[in-house]
Amino acid sequence: MPPAPVPVVVLAGFLGAGKTTVLNQLLRSAADVRLGVLVNDFGAVGVDALLVAGQAGSTVSLENGCLCCSTDDGGVEELLGRLLAQGRRDGDGLDAVVVEASGVAEPGQMVRRVLTCGVPGVEYGGLVVVVDAVEFEAALVRHPRLADHVAAADVVLLSKTDLVDAAAARRVAARCRELNRWAPVVPAARGRVDPRLLFDERPPVQRQLALGEVLDEDHDGDHDDDHHDHLHALYESVSFRSEAPLDPRALLAWLDARPPGVFRVKGVLRFAVRGHEQRFVLHTVGAAVRFERTAWPDGAPRRSELVLIGAGLDAGALLEGLRACAHEGPPLEDELVMMGVLRSTED
Repeated sequence: MPPAPVPVVVLAGFLGAGKTTVLNQLLRSAADVRLGVLVNDFGAVGVDALLVAGQAGSTVSLENGCLCCSTDDGGVEELLGRLLAQGRRDGDGLDAVVVEASGVAEPGQMVRRVLTCGVPGVEYGGLVVVVDAVEFEAALVRHPRLADHVAAADVVLLSKTDLVDAAAARRVAARCRELNRWAPVVPAARGRVDPRLLFDERPPVQRQLALGEVLDEDHDGDHDDDHHDHLHALYESVSFRSEAPLDPRALLAWLDARPPGVFRVKGVLRFAVRGHEQRFVLHTVGAAVRFERTAWPDGAPRRSELVLIGAGLDAGALLEGLRACAHEGPPLEDELVMMGVLRSTED
């Protein structure tokens, strides 16, 4: 079986929004994920010297097993290929890549470069836009284009919430939701975000303690034992299971109109058309939907199982909508009901 594609997440935000802080926190906290990092305009942003050191165009091995590459000219394809190749040479490869865009870059252009890069073994992992809770309202007046950046995001990270009062944070979050009605708006005080919101973590393996774990255990007095300050409190997951096959038309309609806050949906789908049961794997990242046709493993239960990940989720509404996709009536006979799924299915 070929290895799973490596998701490439684009991390964007206006100058000073806190992208580099978020990146460094991801490197610290993603203890069970081997990350590749591509930093655009390396000399200008200066990633934390504790974790990254090097020159533009070079590939740097970080102490926690991650890799970093940098570019001054916006190049993506060559350096993505270099990161993946280095990851394979050093071990089992990379689990995810984060591309930090320059603060003056157009996020849409960076997303297009990832989507069209042609590097084998990678897939688009979503656009994460960092919004400064302190400066966003004023910056939006000076630079109305920032509204388009937020509108295009698959996830909005609200940084510096520790520097404003609760009312101001709620006001900025509400403004972001006006601009983008369904992307999760996740508070990220001090740049802290749970990496499981953005990409899968792998099961722990027996190895030496990584730098990321050491830093994670180094309590600096900034945090107390309040459960709501823990990373896992900033994202939510909802699980769905159906023994009955799903109606593909109903499922696609639900995906097109899914409630706000859902960033990722992943899992196995069971369809039954003309008495033939079909198994598909579903992956969504933001608005992108991808199906993969697979065979039923021997002895595996034939049912649909999905996990939904995001922030501010209404679990009841999500489960109600998915349950309505179950087909309990007579068997589906028209093979055209699968057309929508097949259009988004990888060969």
